[in-house]
Amino acid sequence: MTRARATLIGFSAILLWSLLALFTVGSAPVPPFLLNALCFGIGGSIGLLWMLSGAGIGVLRGVSWKVYAFGTAGLFGYHFLYFSALRMAPAAEAGLVSYLWPLFIVLLSGLLPGERLTAQHILGALLAFAGVALIVLRGGAAFPAGAAAGLGLAFLCAITWAVYSVASRRLGAVPTEAVAVFCLATAALSLVAHLALETTVWPVGALGWGSVLALGVGPVGIAFFTWDIGMKRGDIQMLGVASYAAPLLSTLALVLSGNAQASRSIAIAAVMITAGAALAARASAASRNPDAN
Repeated sequence: MTRARATLIGFSAILLWSLLALFTVGSAPVPPFLLNALCFGIGGSIGLLWMLSGAGIGVLRGVSWKVYAFGTAGLFGYHFLYFSALRMAPAAEAGLVSYLWPLFIVLLSGLLPGERLTAQHILGALLAFAGVALIVLRGGAAFPAGAAAGLGLAFLCAITWAVYSVASRRLGAVPTEAVAVFCLATAALSLVAHLALETTVWPVGALGWGSVLALGVGPVGIAFFTWDIGMKRGDIQMLGVASYAAPLLSTLALVLSGNAQASRSIAIAAVMITAGAALAARASAASRNPDAN
């Protein structure tokens, strides 16, 4: 598989994650950890079916339990920290802090063998992050005195996903089919968290169950498999910066569905995120063709 094709496959995860908010709205009033358990259960089951119809279960032979522990910690740890942060801090501010993970991916990628991190990569990531800030903090920022712990969890959440994503590159020999096990283990742990922390509320009607199914198939299912391919074989810096398109596309999906209002800040954010991604793309192209400058 070429680097360009793997990057495109990885970008499909970003497109799927842009539908996360829309389908989550449709799944209300299901509590977060129960929703996690249902969606990861669906996503993991899809992965198992894909494995059984293709390479077979034998493809997982030889995968260390440490890899399964790492993958599960990445998927479940990120979501546990994210949901916990939202319980303890204002949603907009916690969401913005958690969205430091694409910037951290860009920065950490410089530690990988064969990768070249440039000032343009960093500038592109910062510009795109500023664009996301315009979207997330449209109502202004508020930092109550008791929100520090929640914001700290949001920061750990960002670090967790960035480390999981970048470290996946070092696990290039591990088949992507292993993500199915990560998903099913995350579903099991999410169920435990639900039983310990939440009151059970099931989806309501066809819209609720349809939204849960859509989440499990796409943003909380296939997306993690395609992201794994992108992180292992694609342009990791480009994907890191391009990830900032997810909250923009997510907001646009909410606007088109009537769940949010269009505004000037969204248009400005679109320009900033696009410019940031363009800078990163230019930097990546230059690093692969140093004689072009």
